[in-house]
Amino acid sequence: MSNLKMLHEADPRDELIKSVGDLSKVKIFNNHILCAVYKRPEKTKSGLYLTDNTRKEDEYQGKVAVVLKKGPFAFQDDAQTSFNGQDVAEGDWVVFRVSDGWQVTVNGVLCRMLQDIQIRMTIDSPDVVF
Repeated sequence: MSNLKMLHEADPRDELIKSVGDLSKVKIFNNHILCAVYKRPEKTKSGLYLTDNTRKEDEYQGKVAVVLKKGPFAFQDDAQTSFNGQDVAEGDWVVFRVSDGWQVTVNGVLCRMLQDIQIRMTIDSPDVVF
């Protein structure tokens, strides 16, 4: 079921950011990035319903997330890595390898803590990649 256009009742970016709530007292260290994992809604734009089991897999196999917060050294060049100006901003949709990062729940929202080098690309919509 790849590249299915999903029916979103509300903007999924806004919904994830709203769901995680206030992060003003959360400090992200070093080059880490806190991202909220995208979970598909139950219905596609074409009217196909995804099973609960299929949607539950997004918790384990989901590789798309929205950036919530970055550490102070994220995407800063150092002796090992040069980003050549590449960066992500809070609110960006990012793609990462499923085995990368640390799965955490923040305010009841499934998230991943990733290092800057683990972000593989940015996309304009979470439905572009599965």
